[in-house]
Amino acid sequence: MPAAQRYSDILEGRRIAAFLGGAGSGKTEIALNFALGLRRETQRQIHFFDMDQTKPLFRARDASEKLAAAGIAFHSNTDTSIEDVAAIAPGVISALAEEDSIVLLDVGGNEQGARVIGQFFERLNRSDSVAFLPVNPYRPWAGTPEELMDTIEKIRAAARTENTFIISNPNFCAQTCAEDVIAGNEKLKQMLQGRYEISFVTALEPLCEALEGRLTERLIPIQIQILYPWMEDSLR
Repeated sequence: MPAAQRYSDILEGRRIAAFLGGAGSGKTEIALNFALGLRRETQRQIHFFDMDQTKPLFRARDASEKLAAAGIAFHSNTDTSIEDVAAIAPGVISALAEEDSIVLLDVGGNEQGARVIGQFFERLNRSDSVAFLPVNPYRPWAGTPEELMDTIEKIRAAARTENTFIISNPNFCAQTCAEDVIAGNEKLKQMLQGRYEISFVTALEPLCEALEGRLTERLIPIQIQILYPWMEDSLR
């Protein structure tokens, strides 16, 4: 297993990726890492759509300046609102039609939020598109295997996505050690019961050296992109 994968290798030639999932899954951080990683790997135009409408914290829009500075086109339905709203960021249809660009959709709110991309299902179910659903098996919403599968199916049904792969994101935030990642990933594989494929495993970048050769899945290092003042001490 390589210590790190290119983000373009994870996409396997696809140019559109939707990131689905609820609070605590790590979806937004993973999507931001994808955007910045792809920016380092390609000269193609990258569009990032903040379509997460249901939470006041850990929103992609809080990293919008960082994305813009990297040359990534950031789109949001609002720059300031934290309310649940039905509107989506303008420009989705035109970006999806740009054959030379890469489009990343950060979609949150479990099945309620996933409905926002259901209207694009015909485009998102083509061979050049993929949906990623991060799961942190240490979060309460993972629950039992039956509860986890029910949550995944509800999100998929709301988003109307077919090409859906799981991201294994086992962590306890800054307190995570390499053994937590390994144990959590094994727990998730057992919970999935072979019904869904794990596309890759994520871990904070400092842990990746200790994980070298200990996972059968691809490993992607994650750097924290949204850092609020009250988080700084815990990540030092």
